[in-house]
Amino acid sequence: MAPKARLLDLFEGTRNQKVILTISVLIVLVLEVLIYLAAASQSGQKSRVLVLDDNGATVYETPGTTLTSYEKLAFENTFGPLKAYRVQVHTENLPFPFRAWSSAAVGIPIGLILLVVFLVRCYLSLVYGDDDKDLRPAGFGADDSRFGSILSLFRHISIFHVGLLVVLAVLLFWIVPNFLGDIARVGMSTILEFKWFFMAAAVFLAALIVWVIYLRYKISRQMLKNQADLEKYRLKIELLEYKKSQAMLPGPVNEAREP
Repeated sequence: MAPKARLLDLFEGTRNQKVILTISVLIVLVLEVLIYLAAASQSGQKSRVLVLDDNGATVYETPGTTLTSYEKLAFENTFGPLKAYRVQVHTENLPFPFRAWSSAAVGIPIGLILLVVFLVRCYLSLVYGDDDKDLRPAGFGADDSRFGSILSLFRHISIFHVGLLVVLAVLLFWIVPNFLGDIARVGMSTILEFKWFFMAAAVFLAALIVWVIYLRYKISRQMLKNQADLEKYRLKIELLEYKKSQAMLPGPVNEAREP
């Protein structure tokens, strides 16, 4: 049987295998620098030129501090003379997107490495065939013992599983906070837009809760009253039975009169 194909076999004939590792490291470093520069470009002081109408609504918006001649010409051809509008410059300081940068810095290189490894394995499988032989040593089967099953589970974990877990964790670290923030913003805007409806709903729920609490108070009070009445009725019955038992007893024997 032909020996199993390895990744090293693809680079046979090269003078120095360290060149491939050096090139890979340089590519990853350049990619990390590009990711950092892209994240840094989204932070810092950002200015925008806003063109407002008489009602204060934004008609035109462009990044920068001034309108270029081409932008002025395009605006006047679309909306009319610029003198009829108010031009404002809005400046804000944006923080460094640490979460997006960390997610991209970890997820993109790992994703590219896994993609390359997957493509190489597909190539090896198509050219050399797939070896389906079970290479598990005897005595360590999954059914032998609990320790053997744990070892079998760890043997079946490959770099693809670890990389997939890392990529999923990075995506969750990036997407979930943004998703929760979007939900919070949409919820707050909806509450502010329909505040009277939500106020009426809150008053109704508060009245419903107070009514339920009052009903529970009335029921508890009635139960205590009924329990007290039952206890009084039980005591009356016991008192009547006691009087009846006393009446059925023979009277005291009169002492003999002296002659």
